[in-house]
Amino acid sequence: MQEAAATESRSNDRGVDSEWAQLGALLDAERYRELEIAARELIGRRPQVGALWQLLGVALAKQGHDALPALATAVNCLPEDPVAHLNLGNALGRAGRLEEARQSYGRALALKPEFAEAHNNLGDVHLELGCLDQAVGCCRRALRIKPDFAEAHQNLGKAFARLGRFDEAIESCRRSIELKPAFAEAHNSLGNALAKLARPDEAIASFRRALSIRPDFVEALVNLAGSLRSLGRLDEAIAGYRRALAIKPDFIAAHTELGTALRLQRRSAESEESCRHALAIDSNSAAALTVLAELRADTGRFAEAQKLYERVISIEPESPDAWAGIAHLRRMTQGDRAWLDAAQRLAGQDLPVRAELVLRYAIGKYFDDVRDFDSAFVQYRRANELDKRCGPGHDREALTRHVDLIIRCHDRAWFRRAAPFADPSPRPVFIVGMLRSGTTLAEQILASHPNVFGAGELTFWGSRAAAPITNASARHAPQIEIDAAELAHWRHDYLGVLETLSPGAERVVNKWPTNFLFLGLIHAALPQARIIHMRRNPIDTCLSIYFQHFEASNTYANDLEDLAHYYREYRRLMRHWRMVLAPGALLEVCYEDLVADVEACGRKMLDFLAQPWDPRCLEFDRTSRPVVTASRWQVRQKIGSASVERWRHYEKFVESLKPLLETDVPARSA
Repeated sequence: MQEAAATESRSNDRGVDSEWAQLGALLDAERYRELEIAARELIGRRPQVGALWQLLGVALAKQGHDALPALATAVNCLPEDPVAHLNLGNALGRAGRLEEARQSYGRALALKPEFAEAHNNLGDVHLELGCLDQAVGCCRRALRIKPDFAEAHQNLGKAFARLGRFDEAIESCRRSIELKPAFAEAHNSLGNALAKLARPDEAIASFRRALSIRPDFVEALVNLAGSLRSLGRLDEAIAGYRRALAIKPDFIAAHTELGTALRLQRRSAESEESCRHALAIDSNSAAALTVLAELRADTGRFAEAQKLYERVISIEPESPDAWAGIAHLRRMTQGDRAWLDAAQRLAGQDLPVRAELVLRYAIGKYFDDVRDFDSAFVQYRRANELDKRCGPGHDREALTRHVDLIIRCHDRAWFRRAAPFADPSPRPVFIVGMLRSGTTLAEQILASHPNVFGAGELTFWGSRAAAPITNASARHAPQIEIDAAELAHWRHDYLGVLETLSPGAERVVNKWPTNFLFLGLIHAALPQARIIHMRRNPIDTCLSIYFQHFEASNTYANDLEDLAHYYREYRRLMRHWRMVLAPGALLEVCYEDLVADVEACGRKMLDFLAQPWDPRCLEFDRTSRPVVTASRWQVRQKIGSASVERWRHYEKFVESLKPLLETDVPARSA
């Protein structure tokens, strides 16, 4: 909130003119402790001077102390001073007394209608109250009065971002930064808007710029960590959250976001501890309770998860995450009509884009579960239309160029050159394929074996290789710039990760599906690593992706034609790997075969890993390890065939996917 100096009241108090220059100098130099001491000394002699009370209040506020009594006294001394009402409104806003703050700004504007700072700060209060259109109006009025008002441009950007108008938000924030380059809050707001458009690298740069200006800016630290998390850089994200908490130990958002990042690393006990810290600060923290619900669901404790979601709803009756979360804990039935009515009522309100889309996906699941497939597709289509607004479109040309580059750079000659630098460790196992192709099920079966550890989705190779590939592709470079020394460093680090996760396991499974893009680098660094490629009916695969909301951005996931394009490029790259990887490195597993005969496919995978058969692999649904993917409910159920040829229920909606069947129906094992 924008502070204002007590200039108007000063002109009415000539008795303090001799000291005013000293006070002004302290204020301008941001020497707030000295300003507080000087103001108190003068107030002791002239307690009726409202300007001194205002300066004392500003000095206290800037030091993070309670300024309300001083600023309330200033208003009593100067009831007709708009600046006094503005500064009191600021203090009330910081104290969370938003309605009173709004009233104070209203009084300031009644006294001075063209008071740009009051319009801007009133807009800030409207933002906090969720009155977004009113916030936009206030900021625009401030800018009509004062076009070069950097803080108002930044506030307008925040309002646009919350309305889902991210391009306008970026424009406003950049204008603010042009006017005030060292404005940390504007860099932070710009980063938030860029993150919402799934432009994480640019967002990270903005957050880092904000922190270079204000190293203790905890909101920017948490936002930076969130963007790192979206890229799978979980270690860096966790370090960022911890740094924020070192500065502000009672920052609930940092505790809960840290809990989420730790959960994604399957560090469940530490994740729960973070949530407990948040709940110790606020026992009704809906965010912390939501993460706890997710943790319960990860380990198959679905009834406990539902109770936690219900508690969230008792605290925040219109929590989209809680209502949506319930739908993903079990198969919904006609008996869940009350849930449907509540979810539809909430989704029909004027919600932020992300809030509505998570509900639409959940409502789509309800209709799919009760076999009302037309209604389900309507909901899923709406969810995906909203999801498109939260990120950039799918660049088909760029993806094709990436795949061309990978194929060109990783031929048999390249593998021969890379061979001397390889590591013979047999511990690493990779399960790859498209999203929703059965990778979680395959991992759960293998992880039920006593010699195999399921590490979940480790994005290690993508976090290191994606940028060099993308940069080389964008420059139309002939080669990817990753030398042998760098590859050796990655290999060493990756084996260290596996050792940390499970020092005793003979095999450690990384089931991040998108590793199919990096199999050349993986095989060159780790030629004894075993790679299991999961294949599923292409339309079932694409439709299952379309029906699922993913936390990380997958630009192709929200449009059926984009999905078809991505699938074709995935298929083309996998054909290449079959030709150039060493014999015996890659095992193809058909999802439909796995569903039809778990034991036969389980034995086949374990033979590939040189592990003996263990009957516990048939009891994968009882394995209590955390499963942190969208399939966590399904992998805890007995195998069924309902997911095979599921697309037939939606046949009239998937014409753009049908050509995929002509060349890629998975062949059944002999």
